[in-house]
Amino acid sequence: MPTKPAVVTGPHPGGGWQNKIEGNQRASHITPTKAEAQAKGREMAQRLHTEHKIQNREGRITERNSYGRDPFPPRG
Repeated sequence: MPTKPAVVTGPHPGGGWQNKIEGNQRASHITPTKAEAQAKGREMAQRLHTEHKIQNREGRITERNSYGRDPFPPRG
């Protein structure tokens, strides 16, 4: 079963922070602060029932939260 693309919160090249759906070219939202972007990204991920990945300033993923329908028990 294919997985839905995740919502990624990370730094925006033009300054500030962005939320972007994996695979998309353009940001869905751009905010001045990371906290605002994280809150909006969480809402998007919950609405889309997918994963929310949060990056640091360097673009490295530091946190993941899943709002999808995870299998129980988890595989692996």
